[in-house]
Amino acid sequence: MRLETNLNEGNLGFQIAPMIDVVFVIMLFFMVMAGAVKVENELNTTLPGTAPTDSQTDMPDEQIINIGEDGTVSLNDDPFDSPTSKALPQLVATLTRLKQASDASKTPTIVTIVSAPRAKYSRTVDVLDALALAKVDNVTFTVSEEE
Repeated sequence: MRLETNLNEGNLGFQIAPMIDVVFVIMLFFMVMAGAVKVENELNTTLPGTAPTDSQTDMPDEQIINIGEDGTVSLNDDPFDSPTSKALPQLVATLTRLKQASDASKTPTIVTIVSAPRAKYSRTVDVLDALALAKVDNVTFTVSEEE
C-alpha cells in the first residue's frame, strides 16, 4: 500500500501571524524597560572658578629624575647611588625629605622620570620603587630625545 503525498502541502508560505507576535513581544519588552530607567537628578555642584589674588602664586616645582643608559640615576642633575644599587637608599632619603617638605607647605610633589632611550626597564622599576617608598604618587614619564 502506497500513500500519495503532495509535496506542496507542507509549504504554507510566509506566515505573518508569528512575525506580528514577535513584534508585540519586543514592543512589550521595551515598554516595560522604559519604566525601569532611572531619571538622572540634578546635582547641586559648584565648579571652581578664578579668584583674584594680590600676591603671586608659587607654582609647585617639578623634580626631574634622569635615568641614564648605564643605569645612573640623578635627581635634578645631582647623581645618586651607584648604577648597580637596586635599593637606591640616597634617592629614597632625598625623596622622603622632599615629600615631607612639600606636605608641610601644602604643595604637591611632582616628579618626572626622564629615561634614556636605551635605559633598562628594570632601572625604571627601581626608581618607581624608590618613589613608592617615599610615598610620592604624582609621577609622569618621558623619554629623552637622542642628540
